[in-house]
Amino acid sequence: MSTAMTFGQKQFIPTPPDKGSFPLDHEGLCKKSMTKYMKCLFSNNSDNSMCRDEAKDYLACRMEHNLMAKEDWSKLGFKELGLNEKDK
Repeated sequence: MSTAMTFGQKQFIPTPPDKGSFPLDHEGLCKKSMTKYMKCLFSNNSDNSMCRDEAKDYLACRMEHNLMAKEDWSKLGFKELGLNEKDK
């Protein structure tokens, strides 16, 4: 495959998507919380509404380790959580 460019051709510079994609956890920093979430899904016939605490723990871990951008919980679907809920 040739990487040569012809005159006038613009170079393609890929950019990552704003949402929907984040780095893999190659070092296994959040493996424990991910496994807990996956087990919860399996135990609850893939009903993610039963695994909200596990999902929040997993997302909190990813944000803490810069594996995803830090987001407001309301933007991640946790709007209805009470104010006295521990902010993870």
